[in-house]
Parts: sequence; structure tokens; C-alpha cells
Amino acid sequence: MAYILVVDDEPHITDVVSAYLTREGHRVETAADGDTAFELARSSDPDLLVLDVGLPGRSGFDVLRDLRADGVDTAVIMLTARDDLVDRVAGLELGADDYVTKPFEPRELLARVGAVLRRKAESLPPSAVRSFLDLEIDIDAREVTREDEPITLTRVEFDLLATLTERPGIVLGRGQLGERIYGEAFEADDRTMDSHVKNLRRKLGRPPAGSDYIETVRGVGYRATRR
Repeated sequence: MAYILVVDDEPHITDVVSAYLTREGHRVETAADGDTAFELARSSDPDLLVLDVGLPGRSGFDVLRDLRADGVDTAVIMLTARDDLVDRVAGLELGADDYVTKPFEPRELLARVGAVLRRKAESLPPSAVRSFLDLEIDIDAREVTREDEPITLTRVEFDLLATLTERPGIVLGRGQLGERIYGEAFEADDRTMDSHVKNLRRKLGRPPAGSDYIETVRGVGYRATRR
């Protein structure tokens, strides 16, 4: 699941693209002009920006140029009604990751979104220290702190937290978690995972906002909250 900002001044395009992306499990926000797009992209840090070239106010090229000048490295797919090599090259030279010409099939855009998100994920360097809400998780040192105060966890509790916070919002079943933590010998119907989650929640307490760091998805498994 990714947070995607879709920017186009044609409502039927934002509606269709949003519907397809939401169906794929992504969280989507929309904007209809360049100034709003620039402010949202700078303040809300989306994983991907689907950006039309021909926008009221700032053009899509101007939005992209200004974002890159501000150091914002959000992945960008440009949309344009102009099937012009010069436009495509201009967008790529400004730092766009891909380019789609209107009219387009929504499934083509979905495929390009998936490809760009995969490339982005593969290019991210591994971080030894992971920030999750108000927690700092040091993967190498196997330590968890909140405001420099340590939280003591067992090996399984730490592995459980580290596994779920790799991708907050993504649901993992008990069997998937067990295989990651115990190895292939873990029995998928073993309810010990529920006990470990209960103990982990008790030690972590409650986050500043939201009900729990680890959420139960009934009938499926668990996920680290995105809130």
C-alpha cells in the first residue's frame, strides 16, 4: 500500500485513476491545480505523484521543477495530452520517473505505478534505525526506545515488531509472521503468536494518536498501524 497524490484538472480522470488505485489498496489524495499539488506534495510526503502537465496555475513541469529544487525526491509519473518527444524528454530531465500519454488505459497506468513503486523500494538503502510513530527501532542493536527511554522486549517480541514495521499498514497472517520469526517449523494455527502480540502491546502501551501500535485484522492477522 502506498500514499499516492493524483493531480489533474479533469475531474473524470482523477475519479477514474483514484478508483483504480484505491481498489489496488493504495491511499489516494487528489488535487486540481499546480499550486495545491506543490503544497500537498511538499507537506504530506506522498510515495508517488501522478502529475498532469497541463494544470491551472503552475504547470506540471513547474511543479516538478520546484519540488526537485526544494529537495523533494518523491517518485513522479507525468500525464500529458501531448504525444511529443520534446515534452517527454523535458519531464524526464526534470526528474520524472515515467511518462504516460493521454488517453490511456487505467490498467497501463496501474502497471507503471507498480513498476515505479518497486524501483523506488529496491533503491532505498537499508536503515539500521527505523522510526515508527514515537518509537526508534535499532535493528542492528535490537533495541527499542521512546524519547531515549529503552523498552525491554524479548527476542520474539522484537522480531515481531521489526517485521510488522518494515511496511506499516500491510497485513501479515500468523503463519507468515511465524515463518519470519521461527522459521519453517512454525505451525500456522499456533495461537502463541496472539500471546506475543498481547505482551508486545502491553509493553509498548498506546501511541500518541490511535488505539494500538499493532492492529488486529479480524480473520487475517496483524499490521503495524499507519496512523
